[in-house]
Amino acid sequence: MKSGHIRLHLVHEVLKSKQVQLGQRKMDEKLKQYRESINNIDAALVFMLAERFKVTQAVGEYKAKNSLPPADGAREQEQIARLRQLASDANLDPEFSEKFLRFIIDEVIRHHERIRSEG
Repeated sequence: MKSGHIRLHLVHEVLKSKQVQLGQRKMDEKLKQYRESINNIDAALVFMLAERFKVTQAVGEYKAKNSLPPADGAREQEQIARLRQLASDANLDPEFSEKFLRFIIDEVIRHHERIRSEG
């Protein structure tokens, strides 16, 4: 390759590299924005779960004081059906939402059992 062609080729490669870097920065900025949104949503979820557990703690204390069982199968089934419908309406996998709620319900029941045994 002649020296003029080599220089032109090198300039072209440098420009291509700069375009890739600019594109990467734009992509990185977009990815950063997505991640910031995810972080905000995660924070909201944590605070909502904390509020939910405060209420279920009060329910557990109420049940213990009134000799009610820690678990209520009928209520759990209603909640699961309701959440599956909400998930479906929101285009979220109902199976996922049921697993998520089941995990929460199991944890709440565990707390209710502990409250009952301490009372």
